[in-house]
Amino acid sequence: MDTVSIIALSMGAAWASGINLYATMFMLGYMGMTGNITLPAELEVLTNPMVMTAAGFMYCVEFFADKIPGVDSAWDSIHTFIRIPAGAMLASSAVGDVGPAMELTSALLGGTLAAGSHTTKAGTRLLINTSPEPFTNWTASIGEDLLVIGGLWAALYHPVFFIIGLIAFILLMIWLLPRLWRLLKHIFRRVGSWLGLCEPPPPLMDNANIQAELDNSDTGIKT
Repeated sequence: MDTVSIIALSMGAAWASGINLYATMFMLGYMGMTGNITLPAELEVLTNPMVMTAAGFMYCVEFFADKIPGVDSAWDSIHTFIRIPAGAMLASSAVGDVGPAMELTSALLGGTLAAGSHTTKAGTRLLINTSPEPFTNWTASIGEDLLVIGGLWAALYHPVFFIIGLIAFILLMIWLLPRLWRLLKHIFRRVGSWLGLCEPPPPLMDNANIQAELDNSDTGIKT
């Protein structure tokens, strides 16, 4: 594999692990076992039937758990301690035998990327769970599975396009995560106020309300 393909596989495996670890492991193992791709020696363990069976079984469990509002967020919380280390390990293994320094660098970058994609997924699903209807949740879950499969396929067969898309995803993630965090803090404070644990949060202002406030402030200054 050339350098671009190795980078795409390493970072692609880490990114996908943060969204759905078991689908990532099963897809890589299946494609390696069937000869569609040549995995680095450190990743050939994914083609072991025992590993593939375990990954396939856990994917089936996650497939149903991820469709139930509330259960999906609990599942994501538990997998904070699984997806991120696994993403770092897969990223480190994907670069092959290139020396401890490069493997450690890949693990750090892969773990950070897995943490970012996991946090984006978990935060988005928490917001979706504030809606009582289940259809948005199902749509998001199926969309995430398709995103993982499509992203890994692109990383393996069109690495340059995948890297460009990954950069765009990282930029979107940097823009989105602070906004997700503010919205989640607002929701948690509101729930806490219902339970009598804290004061209710101030109402969120949309763009129209913000502009109205600015206009009123300008009017007050002029007068």
